[in-house]
Amino acid sequence: MMKILKVPFLAAAIVAGVCGLGTVAMAQQTEVKLGYALAENSHYGAGAKAWADYVEKETNGKYKFRMFPSSGLGGEREVVEGLPLGTVEATIVSTGTLSNFVPEVGATDIPFLFRDLQHARSVLDGKIGQDVLGKFDARGMVALAWGEQGFRHITNNKHPITKPEDLAGLKLRTMENPVHITAFKTLGAAPTPMAWPEVIGALQQGTIDGQENPLSVIVSAKLNEVQKYLTLTGHVYSPAMILMSKKFYDGLSDDEKKIFRDGAAKGRDAMRAYVDNVEKTGVETLKTAGMQVNELSAEQKEGFQKALKSAYDQYYEKYGKDLIDSIIAAK
Repeated sequence: MMKILKVPFLAAAIVAGVCGLGTVAMAQQTEVKLGYALAENSHYGAGAKAWADYVEKETNGKYKFRMFPSSGLGGEREVVEGLPLGTVEATIVSTGTLSNFVPEVGATDIPFLFRDLQHARSVLDGKIGQDVLGKFDARGMVALAWGEQGFRHITNNKHPITKPEDLAGLKLRTMENPVHITAFKTLGAAPTPMAWPEVIGALQQGTIDGQENPLSVIVSAKLNEVQKYLTLTGHVYSPAMILMSKKFYDGLSDDEKKIFRDGAAKGRDAMRAYVDNVEKTGVETLKTAGMQVNELSAEQKEGFQKALKSAYDQYYEKYGKDLIDSIIAAK
């Protein structure tokens, strides 16, 4: 009788042992919550996937990213505020709210500052951009890399825009970004700061007339469904940033920190590749969808630049003429 009892007892012991090992394995896997404002099929989503895939592979699954696209963890400001608290581990975010934490970020949003994508990437990957990233440590965040959105353009439901006077009184959604707000006020528009999750509804209801964003956002958010006119102003280069909670990052080993940094660089490259592609195909996509598209000529852009002179005087005072001139002069 005793021999018969030993078999189930042994089996139970083995099962318990296996379950115990499974519990240990599960305990060793750490979740990384990554929140971002746009849809999964956006440049943010491309960057998030590349970052996560690299880290998960290089750590043999020790770290597992859990994605929260489409503002699944709240608006950008809420997510950024969660990083120092450790309630959010990671985000890919626009610079719209970041100047509230590190003022120097705002300099990258100055209108007509960057000549083209190559100029912008060179500045951000160089000393000027890396010095700005380093300032986030003091705010409880680790800025791993600059992401990208591309050059911003204006959409609206009123009329094509060809000169500054066309912006007069236009209720234009902007990010919570003092640089952008100053520029549009100077140009005569009525800038309306608004969190991204509210924008589509506001456009549908006519609470605002238009908005401004890169083609990467205009296409992925299907703004052609709620906007009639697109003007290719290219008025501002719009970077993004790949951020982590310093509290979480400081708990990593040196090897793990390098993996997360290298993965963020993969995310940056994926975002830039997405932007390069949409810059080539986005306009035709939107035209096919029914948007009326016009592009500012070099002469028309000069008209906008002249109209922004008083805004530039404010930018020089706020960020320093040396910093702005060094960005303009960078090769």
